[in-house]
Amino acid sequence: MSRAESRPSRRAFIGATGAVAATGITAGCESPAPRPSRPSSPASPTRVAPTGRHQAGITLPQPAQPNLLAVVADLGDAVAVGPLLAELGQAVHTLTAGTDPRLLGLPPGDLTVTIGVGPRLVRMADPSLPGAADLPRFSRERIAPQARGGDLLLQICAGDPLLLPVVASALLEQAGHRIRERWRQSGRRGPDIPVDKGISAPRNLLGFIDGIVGPHTTAEHRRHLWLAGPASVGGGTIAVVRRMELDLPRFTALSVADQEAVFGRRRATGVPLSGGTAVWDPDLGAKTPDGRYLVPADAHVRRASPHVAGVGLMLRRSYSTDAPHPGLLFISFQNDLRTFTNTLARMDDSDALLGFTTTTASATFLILPGFDRQHPLGAKTFH
Repeated sequence: MSRAESRPSRRAFIGATGAVAATGITAGCESPAPRPSRPSSPASPTRVAPTGRHQAGITLPQPAQPNLLAVVADLGDAVAVGPLLAELGQAVHTLTAGTDPRLLGLPPGDLTVTIGVGPRLVRMADPSLPGAADLPRFSRERIAPQARGGDLLLQICAGDPLLLPVVASALLEQAGHRIRERWRQSGRRGPDIPVDKGISAPRNLLGFIDGIVGPHTTAEHRRHLWLAGPASVGGGTIAVVRRMELDLPRFTALSVADQEAVFGRRRATGVPLSGGTAVWDPDLGAKTPDGRYLVPADAHVRRASPHVAGVGLMLRRSYSTDAPHPGLLFISFQNDLRTFTNTLARMDDSDALLGFTTTTASATFLILPGFDRQHPLGAKTFH
């Protein structure tokens, strides 16, 4: 029996007895007048299975949960990586199943925990594996040493924001003295806005729909998202995590037309300035009658275009933040780190949007392949 399974759940006991007591009180009351109808409670979020070929919290659930907490930590030098990951995977089992007393009686709902390992640990396993390379440095960064890199990523997502710190506490307690937390960041996503059949994306703090371009179909996931091999990483992916502050006052001071010129899209609909629909590729050659580009030369959609950068698609699962400063926790998943680095290198040159951002944390992680009870988390990578 694990440490988690051996503890009583005081919150669960109180919740159960409280519900019985409340039922007893109301059952004895009668009223001759009909009671006013109450709006039905929203249905509990559907549970997301933590097991399978891929970890949950990347393509599932869809749309992504509204709340996220990312925790980045380091491992001690003498820590056995494989056993630690196996323990964390087992904790994910009990937490998402709702059987872990460290949940304090909170129903897990659509809770997902996605776990990745940093380049230092990947190099320890096999320097030739995807995920062994560190992120290079870019301009517009103001990153303290503590917020650059890291050995372990815990991405916790849920519909219920109360779950986030509770689950993080349980996982950190499971790891104990073997890991040391570097930094954490919570974030929220607004309601998803449909932009095409089966495709939706939320708005960011700048008011624009964020994450329209990306791999959306199963075939695109195979091509751009999931690692195909070797077997030790097959079914995993590469994550990039960057925390950015946004200069909201300066962006807000722009006219709507100037804001749209920064992005290269209409703020209300996400449609490219060259026309079409939100999911259409911008026509980067389209011009006005007087010869000006409809999509400005420094617009974000032009500088970040995967076609222009010559890279694949990245799946973005970003969240807006309000502390310590208003901003964005940018999270992208791709099967080649160059998808991100080549794109940002091109944006670094002259992307109008970057002038309103300052990056304050940055890391990349190999998101481990999926797991189950017979194949513990990390067993394929760390023998």
